[in-house]
Amino acid sequence: MMYPYMVLADGTEITHSHIIDDNGTEQVEVHFERATEQGFDSARCVLPTYQWKFNEGFSTEEIHFFEEFLRHNAHLLYRYAAQGGISCA
Repeated sequence: MMYPYMVLADGTEITHSHIIDDNGTEQVEVHFERATEQGFDSARCVLPTYQWKFNEGFSTEEIHFFEEFLRHNAHLLYRYAAQGGISCA
Protein backbone atom coordinates (compact mmCIF):
# COMPACT_ATOMS: atom_id res chain seq x y z
CA MET A 1 0.00 0.00 0.00
CA MET A 2 1.18 3.51 -0.82
CA TYR A 3 0.34 6.51 1.37
CA PRO A 4 -0.01 10.09 0.06
CA TYR A 5 2.74 12.49 1.09
CA MET A 6 2.68 15.63 -1.06
CA VAL A 7 1.72 17.16 -4.40
CA LEU A 8 4.30 19.45 -6.00
CA ALA A 9 3.43 22.67 -7.87
CA ASP A 10 3.73 20.91 -11.27
CA GLY A 11 1.19 18.28 -10.18
CA THR A 12 3.70 15.54 -9.35
CA GLU A 13 2.18 13.36 -6.64
CA ILE A 14 4.53 11.82 -4.10
CA THR A 15 3.49 8.69 -2.22
CA HIS A 16 5.40 6.31 0.06
CA SER A 17 5.20 2.74 1.26
CA HIS A 18 5.09 1.37 4.79
CA ILE A 19 8.38 0.28 6.38
CA ILE A 20 9.73 -2.71 4.44
CA ASP A 21 12.14 -5.05 6.23
CA ASP A 22 14.83 -6.16 3.78
CA ASN A 23 17.07 -8.57 5.72
CA GLY A 24 17.20 -6.29 8.76
CA THR A 25 17.32 -3.00 6.84
CA GLU A 26 14.28 -0.76 7.10
CA GLN A 27 13.39 0.54 3.66
CA VAL A 28 10.76 2.93 2.33
CA GLU A 29 9.80 3.10 -1.34
CA VAL A 30 8.88 6.57 -2.60
CA HIS A 31 6.84 6.93 -5.77
CA PHE A 32 6.62 10.03 -7.99
CA GLU A 33 3.81 10.33 -10.54
CA ARG A 34 2.63 13.12 -12.84
CA ALA A 35 -0.22 13.07 -15.34
CA THR A 36 0.64 13.82 -18.97
CA GLU A 37 -1.39 13.96 -22.18
CA GLN A 38 -0.08 10.47 -23.01
CA GLY A 39 -0.66 8.95 -19.55
CA PHE A 40 1.75 9.31 -16.64
CA ASP A 41 5.40 9.98 -15.87
CA SER A 42 6.45 7.80 -12.94
CA ALA A 43 9.55 6.91 -10.96
CA ARG A 44 10.27 5.02 -7.75
CA CYS A 45 13.20 5.35 -5.36
CA VAL A 46 14.17 3.12 -2.43
CA LEU A 47 15.41 4.67 0.81
CA PRO A 48 17.94 4.56 2.47
CA THR A 49 20.05 3.61 -0.59
CA TYR A 50 18.48 6.23 -2.92
CA GLN A 51 18.43 3.55 -5.62
CA TRP A 52 15.93 4.17 -8.43
CA LYS A 53 13.80 1.12 -9.28
CA PHE A 54 12.49 2.75 -12.46
CA ASN A 55 11.99 6.08 -14.20
CA GLU A 56 9.54 6.51 -17.04
CA GLY A 57 9.27 10.05 -18.36
CA PHE A 58 11.12 12.24 -15.85
CA SER A 59 14.23 14.11 -17.03
CA THR A 60 17.67 13.74 -15.45
CA GLU A 61 17.26 17.20 -13.91
CA GLU A 62 13.92 16.21 -12.37
CA ILE A 63 15.43 13.04 -10.91
CA HIS A 64 18.25 15.12 -9.38
CA PHE A 65 15.62 17.44 -7.88
CA PHE A 66 13.75 14.42 -6.46
CA GLU A 67 16.97 13.06 -4.92
CA GLU A 68 17.62 16.37 -3.19
CA PHE A 69 13.99 16.45 -2.07
CA LEU A 70 14.35 12.94 -0.62
CA ARG A 71 17.53 13.85 1.26
CA HIS A 72 15.63 16.68 2.98
CA ASN A 73 12.48 14.60 3.64
CA ALA A 74 13.77 11.07 4.36
CA HIS A 75 13.36 11.41 8.13
CA LEU A 76 9.71 12.43 7.70
CA LEU A 77 9.02 9.72 5.15
CA TYR A 78 10.35 7.10 7.59
CA ARG A 79 8.26 8.56 10.43
CA TYR A 80 5.05 8.54 8.38
CA ALA A 81 5.81 5.10 6.93
CA ALA A 82 6.13 3.71 10.45
CA GLN A 83 2.76 5.15 11.50
CA GLY A 84 0.84 4.19 8.36
CA GLY A 85 0.80 7.55 6.59
CA ILE A 86 0.18 11.12 7.64
CA SER A 87 -2.69 11.58 10.09
CA CYS A 88 -4.73 14.65 9.22
CA ALA A 89 -7.34 16.08 11.56
